Amino acid sequence: MALLTAIRQWRPSRLGLKLFVIILSVNVAISASMFLAVSYSIDRGFLDYLNQAQERRATLLADGLVTRWETQQSWGWLEQSPERWPFIVRFELGQEHSDRPSPLGEARDFTLRATDGRFVVPPKSGREGSGSWHWLTLRSGDTDIGSLGFRPPREMMERMESRFLERQQRNLVLIVISLCVASLLLAGGLSWWLGRRTRALAGATLRLTEGDYRARLPERGRDELSRLARDFNVLAATLEASRDARARWVSDTAHELRTPLAVLRGEIEAMQDGIRPLNQENLSSLAQEVGQLERLVADLRLLSQSDAGALDIQLAPMDLSDCLACRLTDADRWLVESGLTLTEQIETGIMIRGDAQRLRQLWNNLLDNSCAYTQPPGELRVTLTAQQGMAVVTWEDSTPGVPEEELVRLTERLYRVEGSRSRASGGSGLGLSIASALVNAHGATLTPSISTLGGLRWTLRFPLLAAD
Repeated sequence: MALLTAIRQWRPSRLGLKLFVIILSVNVAISASMFLAVSYSIDRGFLDYLNQAQERRATLLADGLVTRWETQQSWGWLEQSPERWPFIVRFELGQEHSDRPSPLGEARDFTLRATDGRFVVPPKSGREGSGSWHWLTLRSGDTDIGSLGFRPPREMMERMESRFLERQQRNLVLIVISLCVASLLLAGGLSWWLGRRTRALAGATLRLTEGDYRARLPERGRDELSRLARDFNVLAATLEASRDARARWVSDTAHELRTPLAVLRGEIEAMQDGIRPLNQENLSSLAQEVGQLERLVADLRLLSQSDAGALDIQLAPMDLSDCLACRLTDADRWLVESGLTLTEQIETGIMIRGDAQRLRQLWNNLLDNSCAYTQPPGELRVTLTAQQGMAVVTWEDSTPGVPEEELVRLTERLYRVEGSRSRASGGSGLGLSIASALVNAHGATLTPSISTLGGLRWTLRFPLLAAD
């Protein structure tokens, strides 16, 4: 079993096989192109070079033969000793000390003919026709003394062609085999590396689709696969947080609904059993609990609409200064009963695009939060200014404060800093979540921070209405 498992792990993936085929094909194509290019270069450029080199050899040999004829005044000495011809050729071409003369400077590639057409040194191939030879006239002064024939390089290449092609083919086979081995090693390594990474990604994706949001991928390196692993981990963490938040949301909502329903059920059963009389006071208590349920349901509905992008809001040009000042004026009695002193500094004439009804609901939620959590006697300070194209509302109250690490969670639904479910210190826990949703619907931002008064400060930034 261990052997089979190891074989499966080393089994190349489809991506690795494709990569192997591509690398092998490219290498073979490059090798074939190089071979064709070299062959073309030999057929064209190199052959021209050989022609020029052979002509220079023939000229050197001709000069040497003229000098020798001038010494002997005839070719008889060479006709009588034809075995001297190879040594003469090697000497005149400077190859007398070479163990392996050039294949293009051999004695059989030259022939010598007297002025009467008689061959002093006959061609070794046996073909005496002049069509296959190039001839160079030998002159001593103004007298023609004979002709030196030399074989053109193309004909000399014919005898070397089979040996040359055989060698090149053998070299090409070795090159192709080497490239295949290198391609196999390279593609095998890449296949194993990519296969391991992709199998890990596939396994983690499968776990994610099955609901296991704790699946994570190792993040190694800075390549695209590492970036994909990071993005996958962010996605998994987001899904895990969303699942936990949804479960917590359902649990918290059930808890908030259970409390007023339990009170209603208890009071109704007490009235049915005759423990409590059915009078106006007890009915008012029931009405208060029903009202609490209605507010909670309304808040939940507003948040669900905000999540779905279907929040009913009508944006139109409006005076933010007048809207905020009027709501603070109407809240004087509420603030006095809560033991809060209001300090306001509102710049007039600040225009934005907004919904007056929704903004009033926003101010109500902020007022409710300050009145519920600020210890009396306390202070509430509200300012409104225009800064760099934004209408900035600063809403801050006095003690108690909020720990800095808790600030980012204040707008979470049903979240309370003290972590209790007591309803004595606050409402349903949805007010700040609703405030955040209303601010976002206006294209604004809501930022919490520590207040200089010792409590909590909210900074709201609304885009100013562009002047026509």
